[in-house]
Amino acid sequence: MSSTAADVVRLLTVRGETLAVAESLTGGMVASAITAVPGASKAFRGSVTAYATELKREILGVDGSMLAARGAVDPQVAAQMAAGARKILGADWGIATTGVAGPDAQDGQPVGTVFVAVDGPLGTLEGSACGGKVEALRLNGDRAEIRMESVRSVLALLLGELAGEQTGNERAQDTERNGGF
Repeated sequence: MSSTAADVVRLLTVRGETLAVAESLTGGMVASAITAVPGASKAFRGSVTAYATELKREILGVDGSMLAARGAVDPQVAAQMAAGARKILGADWGIATTGVAGPDAQDGQPVGTVFVAVDGPLGTLEGSACGGKVEALRLNGDRAEIRMESVRSVLALLLGELAGEQTGNERAQDTERNGGF
């Protein structure tokens, strides 16, 4: 269990919000990291592992013409995957991973090209999710390292959005609950 996943579950639970996951290159590893956290059922709705490109279109609602033109390893694909997971699984937040873990390039993208995305409620704070956010990654390492870093990165992106949207009062309440000051 990662501390980032635990922090995500804790913040979602405190806020009374839920999470859905769409994964491609990580093949269920994000959902596994989240469900390893005790109490994750209070916040986690479910996940879709859309490893095959056509499933991104058929299940998650990613634009088919965009997939045909750009391939599955694209920032807009990641954004639409996160939004699709959020919608079909009825969650407040959606996150997604798509990319190339290797051993070969895919869709004209080199190994280590990864896009992670978060889609959430419209933000009211400067720099908040405002619906969605995508981060492009260029990762080094072998297949396992690229996949693990993709999991870490998408959870960190979500955590940043959740922490950025907390009001001062929510932070104070959370600190009190956890014995901080």
